[in-house]
Amino acid sequence: MRRLKWYWGALVLACVALLAGFFVFFGSESQPGRPQPRQGPPGTGPLTVVAMGDSTVSGEGAGQYTPATNGQGGNWCHRSPNAFVDKIAVPGITAHVNLGCSGAPAEQVALGDVKQWTEPSQARQLAALVKDHRVAAVVIAVGANDEPKFSNQVTECFKAWFNPGGPACSTALKQSWQSKVDAMVPKVATAVSDVKKVLAAAGYVPADYQLILQSYAAPIGPDLPEDLRSLNGCPFRVEDLRWISQTGIGVLSAGLKAAAQQTGARFLDLAKAGVKHEACSGGANPATEWFTRLTLQLADLGQAERAGHALQESFHPNAAGHTAIANCVTEFIAAREGNASCLAGADGKLHPAPEVVAR
Repeated sequence: MRRLKWYWGALVLACVALLAGFFVFFGSESQPGRPQPRQGPPGTGPLTVVAMGDSTVSGEGAGQYTPATNGQGGNWCHRSPNAFVDKIAVPGITAHVNLGCSGAPAEQVALGDVKQWTEPSQARQLAALVKDHRVAAVVIAVGANDEPKFSNQVTECFKAWFNPGGPACSTALKQSWQSKVDAMVPKVATAVSDVKKVLAAAGYVPADYQLILQSYAAPIGPDLPEDLRSLNGCPFRVEDLRWISQTGIGVLSAGLKAAAQQTGARFLDLAKAGVKHEACSGGANPATEWFTRLTLQLADLGQAERAGHALQESFHPNAAGHTAIANCVTEFIAAREGNASCLAGADGKLHPAPEVVAR
């Protein structure tokens, strides 16, 4: 009997020792020092939102450009402290970095040697940034300066206004616009993919950050006072304005959405974000407008190196427009998933309307 008691006692002690060894080796849920799943982006530095792309990102039209990007040394990126990225207000994000550059093509956003106004690849700039910043979100707007050459098309429509007896600029665009957008899509997809490569090389996984590709808002609409369809504000034909706002911008957005789908980025559609707030739509009250009218910097005309940029701000989101866009982007980032369209709510502000996915 004693031998049996001794046997069971030894067995209990052996089990206790085994369990003690198990917890010492593997630890427990409450044990201090046990590695926990990381919270958010890797590395050190402030939690950051980064904007990359062209003039709609840099803040062209929003004024108060940083001296280094306002012609200094040939740099005309026109980055403004009024740009939407600096107005994004997401809890926890304390740093806002604008890498956008006016006129930038997708190849300058991507990895490579393409420069824009003296500045190197934005993806390479991002690679340097992640060394001392923790990137929580990257917002990209690019593509309009590739095959669509949107600013060039606006210029052509401007010329058509001067020649009322000639063809409307939209006549030719109706035939070529879709093919131009189709040619743009792979370039944008490459740029977005290169951003992902940079972050992956820095140790990021997709769950660490949000990657957002946004489209463009129509800067001008057909419903504007006749006296402003002139050099006083918006010198364009009604038929051209109607095509740009109702067709051209929509086709461009569809192409950018395709690029987002190819790269796994979230898509934020701004095609209708400026409705009723386009340039010249306010008539005698331009304060209601979110886009600049025809803008000529007279002081620049007297300086040879600046004269060619005197009209550069025209038909871009102004400071009020960037504030409106920032509200939509802020809420979109906070939502964390899905696609959406920036639309005006009952409060007059832009909000992301979630995309309805067919089932």
